[in-house]
Amino acid sequence: MSNSRKESRKKLMAFTPVYDLNRKTLLGYVGDLTLKGAMVIGEKSAEIDTNLVLGIEFPEAPPTMTTTRIVISSRVAWCRQDNEDAQYFNIGFEFIDISTENLTIIEAVLERYQFRHAMSAPGR
Repeated sequence: MSNSRKESRKKLMAFTPVYDLNRKTLLGYVGDLTLKGAMVIGEKSAEIDTNLVLGIEFPEAPPTMTTTRIVISSRVAWCRQDNEDAQYFNIGFEFIDISTENLTIIEAVLERYQFRHAMSAPGR
């Protein structure tokens, strides 16, 4: 497995829960996010190549968003036990057939995060 990524990921500082909508269970919380997928940190492992419908609930809507929640089909691309805390798993999701609306929402979230990051890291 290659460690290189085609797109850089943006770590989210906000508390962002991710749900498996088919099973109606909490999978964990967003660790990082891109337009093509997300890493979720959770307490249970996930089977690679499983397709899930995710519900991602952002804590607040940026000004360009009308909702704080997206529903998106995804595939489990990888799953690894966390290096720092063995009770957690890092699960990589690849988004499938992302809608224009969801793409716009994720772009707005990433833009807002980048702004917060620049403001919260003086001297960088």
